[in-house]
Amino acid sequence: MSNRISKQEFARRRRDLMAQMEPDSIAIVPSACEVKRNRDTEYPFRQDSDFFYLTGFPEPDAVLVLLPGRAHGEVVLFCRERDPTMELWNGYRAGPEGACERYGADDAFPISDIDDILPGLIEGRERVYYSMGRNAEFDRRVMQWVNTIRAKVRAGAHPPGEFLDLDHVLHDLRLFKSAGELRVMREAGEITARAHVRAMQACRPGLYEYQLEAELIHEFMRSGARTPAYNSIVGAGDNACILHYTENDAQIRDGDLVLIDAGCELDHYAADITRTFPANGRFSAEQRALYEVVLAAQLAAIEAVRPGNHWNQPHDVTVQVITQGLVDLGLLDGEVNELIETEAYRAFYMHRAGHWLGMDVHDVGDYKVGGVWRELEPGMVMTVEPGIYVSPHETSVARKWRGIGIRIEDDVAVTRTGCEILTGGVPKQPDEIERLMREAQKSA
Repeated sequence: MSNRISKQEFARRRRDLMAQMEPDSIAIVPSACEVKRNRDTEYPFRQDSDFFYLTGFPEPDAVLVLLPGRAHGEVVLFCRERDPTMELWNGYRAGPEGACERYGADDAFPISDIDDILPGLIEGRERVYYSMGRNAEFDRRVMQWVNTIRAKVRAGAHPPGEFLDLDHVLHDLRLFKSAGELRVMREAGEITARAHVRAMQACRPGLYEYQLEAELIHEFMRSGARTPAYNSIVGAGDNACILHYTENDAQIRDGDLVLIDAGCELDHYAADITRTFPANGRFSAEQRALYEVVLAAQLAAIEAVRPGNHWNQPHDVTVQVITQGLVDLGLLDGEVNELIETEAYRAFYMHRAGHWLGMDVHDVGDYKVGGVWRELEPGMVMTVEPGIYVSPHETSVARKWRGIGIRIEDDVAVTRTGCEILTGGVPKQPDEIERLMREAQKSA
C-alpha cells in the first residue's frame, strides 16, 4: 500500500463512490495487467489508476467489486493466491488474506475462482457500474458473467437490467484532491523541481540531450520516485519546436535553447514541469524577448486560477498576452482582437494552456459540465503551460526568430482563496536562470 496515502483514505474513497451509486448496484473495477515487452521480459508494471485510487493494491491480475449494502461485506477483492514458488522468482504476493488484513477488503477470493463467484455477486443487482471499452478481453468476461445469470432466468435468476458508466462518477471524485493527495503532489513537485535545477546546472554545449535526461532520472530515483510520470522531453534548438519530442538524442549546440518537459511519478501521483533555458547560460536578445512574453502569459494565467473562474479563463489570458507580444515583436501583423478571432496566433501557440493533473499526467475529470466550461473549485490541480514555437521553416518571420521554442509550465492547486504553485522550486525568471547556470559553470 502507498505509504503516503493512508489505509483510511482508501476506505473513504470506496465509501464516497458507493454513496453515489444507484440503489441495488454493483461496481466492477479490474487491475492493470502485465504487458510483454519482448520474449521473457515484461514492461515495468504500473497499476491502473482507477483501481489503485480505490484500493492501493499494487499487484496485477486483481478485480475489485463494490456491493453497497451487502450484509456480508461491501468490498470484495479477487487476487492471486500466495505461491511460494512464484514468489521466489517474482516477488511476494498479498494473497486473499493480505487483501483483507492490509488493504481493507471485507472478503477476498483467489482470482482463479472469479468465474464461479462473481456471477453470484452480480445476480440480484439491478445495475452494473463498469468502464466499458478499455479492455476488450475483460469486457467480454463481464458480459459472460451477466449471460451466465441470464441463462438461469427461468430458474428464478435475476440479471442486471442496466450498465452504467463508472468513469463519470469515479473520475469526478478523482478530480478533487484530498489533503493527503496534495501532500504527495507537493513532494513530487519538489523532487521534479530539483531535477530541473540539476539539469540546468549540468548543461553545457556539446552534451547530448539524453545526458540531461539522465540527470533528471538520477534526481527522481535518488529521491524515491522510481519512474518519470511520462516520457521526458529534452529538446535543444529546433527540437524544442516539436511539442512531444522524445528522441532526446541530439547534440546540444552553443546558442541553443533547451526545453525540458519532465516530471516524476511519486506513489502514483504525477508532477509536470517545463523550463526553457540557454545551453550556454545566456539568452540571446531574440530568445529573451520571446521568453519574456511566455513568462508574462504564464504569470497572468496563474493569477486567473482561483475559485469561481472557469476552466478556460487561464487559457484565454495566455492567448491575449501571447498575441499582443507577437504583434509587439513583429511576428504577427494586425489588430490583436482580430488576430485572436481568426486564431492567427496558432501558428506559434497551437496547444491549450494546461490540463488536469493527478494520478495521470493528463488526469481525469470533465472540462465542461452541461456544455459550459467548468468552474474551478478548491482541490482541483492543473498545469499552466503557455508556449511559443517558431518553426525553423516559418518563412513569414525574420530568420532571427526561427527555431526558437519556449514553454514554461508549473503545477497549480486551486485553494479557497486563489491557488498554490506546487512546483515553485525551479527558477523561471531569465535573470535567475542565467545566474544559476553561471554559478554552476564557475564551480565546475
